[in-house]
Amino acid sequence: MGVNLKDLIPENAKQDIEIKSLKGYSIALDGYNMLYQFLAAIRQPDGTPLIDSQGNITSHISGLFYRTINLIEEGVKPIYVFDGKPPEMKKREIEERISRRQQYAEKYQKAKEEGRIEEAKKYAQASTSLSSTMVNDAKQLLTYMGIPWIQAPADGEAQAAYMAKKGDVYAAGSQDYDSLLFGSPKLVRNLAITGKRKLPNKEEYIEIKPELINLSDMLKLLDISREQLILIGILLGTDFNPDGVKGYGPKTALKFVKEYKDPIKALNSIKVDWGDVDPIKIYNYFLSPPSNDNYKIDWKEPDEEKILDMLVKQHDFNEDRVKKAIERLRKSYKESIKTKQARLDNWFK
Repeated sequence: MGVNLKDLIPENAKQDIEIKSLKGYSIALDGYNMLYQFLAAIRQPDGTPLIDSQGNITSHISGLFYRTINLIEEGVKPIYVFDGKPPEMKKREIEERISRRQQYAEKYQKAKEEGRIEEAKKYAQASTSLSSTMVNDAKQLLTYMGIPWIQAPADGEAQAAYMAKKGDVYAAGSQDYDSLLFGSPKLVRNLAITGKRKLPNKEEYIEIKPELINLSDMLKLLDISREQLILIGILLGTDFNPDGVKGYGPKTALKFVKEYKDPIKALNSIKVDWGDVDPIKIYNYFLSPPSNDNYKIDWKEPDEEKILDMLVKQHDFNEDRVKKAIERLRKSYKESIKTKQARLDNWFK
């Protein structure tokens, strides 16, 4: 879920961009977030995900394979970051997500049995679940493709933000806004879903473009600090306190944080029953989350044989289509990376 800052971000702090404007830049992508989007979007008409002859779901690796190649062809350098062990504070949100997905799975089955296809598809998307096997498949495929991926100790978005703050990547990439609270200077959204998309329950399509959000512009326009932004996130609700604080929307939260220079004093002034939630602990986590400083951004030439074995032999992908995609990947590698080995130190900045 993540914190919802959509209605708080000033228009001047964000802009729709073309993918080609990101040419030459590396983006640290939230791997789990991307895979969930692929699982939700790549489905058959009745909402059933793509599966191979063994019954294994393949929507996630299909989206990962072809979308990654599309990005690389545009000159974007995707670097995937995967979540590690979730902090104990996130336990409640994880349990609630599991419960919600189970409820949607039951609604999906009922709608499908009753022939309500549009509803079935909606429920199927909402019941999407990502298993450890799917994540391992994704990591393996990226390795075969020669695409770097990094294991975060905890939150992937925190790791992506850390890499962006260091200058090793241009921006964090995710649909969620949490990386802004973690301090990423820039956030790029919609990279997994760029293109024409059908509106729910309508025969109407809209064009979705990448969206670039600049943290410093956002803070300046709102006249707040990052610390105050974290406080706003806690008031609105994060993965660590999903309910937020009753009575606080974007406008009231913004007004409140401006009354206090010290976020800790501001949190202590809120007279509510936090239950088993420690708002100070959440605040400190966003301010200084665990991160992996030992990562390497290492590009390699794609291994055609291993990609074909995984996608075609193991998961029944169309061989001709996969071979053509590998050729596109190989061409992009040669044109954008291999010929610039001498400049690799600067390539990812």
